[in-house]
Amino acid sequence: MRALQCQSLGKPSDLKLVDIPGLPSPKAGEIKLQVASAGLNFADTLMIAGQYQHKPELPFIPGLELAGTVLEVGPAETRIKPGDPIMAAVDHGGFASQAIVRAADAVPIPTGMDPVTAGGFVIAYGTSYGALVWKARLQAGELLLVHGAAGGVGLTAVEIGKALGAKVIATAGGAEKCAVAREHGADWTVDYKTENVRDRVKAIAAELGRDGADVVYDPVGGELFDASLRCVAWGARLLVVGFAAGQIQKIPANILLVKNIDAQGFYWGSYRRHRPELIGECFAGLARFHAAGSLQPHISHRFDLADFAQAFEVLVTRKSTGKIVLTP
Repeated sequence: MRALQCQSLGKPSDLKLVDIPGLPSPKAGEIKLQVASAGLNFADTLMIAGQYQHKPELPFIPGLELAGTVLEVGPAETRIKPGDPIMAAVDHGGFASQAIVRAADAVPIPTGMDPVTAGGFVIAYGTSYGALVWKARLQAGELLLVHGAAGGVGLTAVEIGKALGAKVIATAGGAEKCAVAREHGADWTVDYKTENVRDRVKAIAAELGRDGADVVYDPVGGELFDASLRCVAWGARLLVVGFAAGQIQKIPANILLVKNIDAQGFYWGSYRRHRPELIGECFAGLARFHAAGSLQPHISHRFDLADFAQAFEVLVTRKSTGKIVLTP
C-alpha cells in the first residue's frame, strides 16, 4: 500500500513516500479502511518532530484523522459493516491508502458529505463542538470571540457558535481571511494585523450594551490571548484550544480573580480515551447541524500524497483557510 512514513524525527519534508505491504485483518474492536482522504493538522508537525504528547515508535505513518470506506471489520463487530462510509480520528496512520481504526472512534460520514471533505472534518469540528458545548456551555444570545477564525478549527467554531445561537466576533489575519470568516457566519470581523483587538471587541460589546465577550475560543494564544483577557465580560469563559502563535502564554491569575473568569483547557483527542461515550453524541449533534445546513466545511487545499511537502508548507506558513487534506 502507498503511505507516508516517518523514519526519523525531524521536519515534514523528511517524510518518505513508500510502498509497503497491505495491512493485516483487523482485530476485535478494530476496522480496516480504504482511505479516501486524511486531514492535515499542526499536531502532525509536532508528532513528526517528536514534540507531541503521543510518540509512536519509528518508523510510523503520521495522520490523525481520515475518511473512507470500510474494507473489513474485526470479530464480533456489529455496528459497522464492510462498505460503510466512515470517518475517524486515529492516534496515527492516516496518511496511507489503508488504515486500521478503532471501531469506537469510527462514525458515519454525514449524509450528503463527500469523503474528501469528511477526511478533514473530525478533529476541527469535534474540537469546536466539544469546547463550545461541553466546556463553555455556550448559550444563545451570548457574545463569542473566535481567534484564528479562518483556520482549520477557528472556522468551525464560527459555524458552531452561530448554530448554537451566539453572536460571533471573528479575528483573522488579513482582509481575505476575514472575508472567509464572514462567509461562514461571523457577525463582525477584526483584522488583528491592522486593528487593535481589545479596543475593537470592547467597542462591539458596548454597541450591544455589554462589557465584553462572554466566551473566547482561542487556538492561537500569545498576544491574542493577552488581548482577550482585557476585553471579556465579568464571568467569561476562556477556552485554551492551542498555541498556533508558537508562544505559550502565562495566565495572570489576578485578572481571572477580579473578573471571575474561567480559563479552561480543551484537548478533544483525550476524550477518545477518558470519555469515549461522548464521541457519538458529539458527531450526532454535528450531523444534525450539517443536515440543517448550519455547517459548510471548507477545504481550501487538496493534495495528492506525493505532494506532501507542498501541503505541509501551505499549512505551516498559514496560506490555507479551513482545512488541507491529502488524498492517497
